[in-house]
Amino acid sequence: MNVDIHLSWKPFLEAEFSKSYFLDLLRFVKSDYKKHTCFPPENEIFNAFNNCHFKDVKVVIIGQDPYHDYGQANGLCFSVNDGIAHPPSLKNIFKEIESSLGVNYPESGNLKRWANQGVLLLNATLTVRAHNAGSHQKKGWEIFTDSVIKSISDKKENIVFLLWGGYAKKKIKLIDTKKHYVLSSGHPSPLSANRGYWFGNNHFIDTNKYLKENNLNTINW
Repeated sequence: MNVDIHLSWKPFLEAEFSKSYFLDLLRFVKSDYKKHTCFPPENEIFNAFNNCHFKDVKVVIIGQDPYHDYGQANGLCFSVNDGIAHPPSLKNIFKEIESSLGVNYPESGNLKRWANQGVLLLNATLTVRAHNAGSHQKKGWEIFTDSVIKSISDKKENIVFLLWGGYAKKKIKLIDTKKHYVLSSGHPSPLSANRGYWFGNNHFIDTNKYLKENNLNTINW
């Protein structure tokens, strides 16, 4: 399996590609894609990086696992392909944007439009076996994506990190909070959102406020 990742990321991540954990991970992923149906499609595994180049990153959203049903996962966390029904977490993300920013609920759940504005939509695990949530966890992806988060924290300034839910919140240990802005809340999944841990967090408003204060272009959510 090739590491099809945009050139802008290579100076910061290339050292990972030759490490034994990463080579083992690639062997595992290649084998599992041959034996089983896996998502996202092989050529979209590194879409988060190919749609948001290193120099353009302004916001990082951390998810956990790709969607594991047909046609959903496209390599961007929380995102689904055009024409695919919006999963519950994505619906709640759009509802929060709708209520806090007063914008219409979008027809497409494809978040490529965010990635192209500098939002890195990073799942901790980049692949999954069909209908088997978490099946590619603890195979090495988390080591790689932790190194991505740490590289962004070390090499850039004034990045907004959005940590939603317990899993994402643990990533704060990788982030230099003195030079970046971290917003955390409950997860947008119905379980968390319906208990009052998601709606009204104002993350999309606060992100744009911070970007504006630092003379960066705001995100058209």
